[in-house]
Amino acid sequence: MQMIADAIAPAESEDIAVASAFAALRTSLGWNADSEARSEVISHFTPVALAMFRDTKGNQSANIRAALADFEQWYSETRGSVFWTLFEQQMPDTPVVDF
Repeated sequence: MQMIADAIAPAESEDIAVASAFAALRTSLGWNADSEARSEVISHFTPVALAMFRDTKGNQSANIRAALADFEQWYSETRGSVFWTLFEQQMPDTPVVDF
């Protein structure tokens, strides 16, 4: 969550904050290409990103914990696993090739 908070921090609008959060999440998970399942996860993560952005702007009604709990519950119910296990998956090494 810290990497998402860091990505959102300099944003000046909700749209930029959400796009920055998505980019950070995709990068962290190694999602270089979109798929229907990945797009669904990203879209359901929107309320979390918005709550984080609104909290940084002093909105006292922004409830990050509730948004994150709702997202985690949705993920668990639809995917049958915990969202955070995605971060534990080993990314294969990509060989560097010089031409």
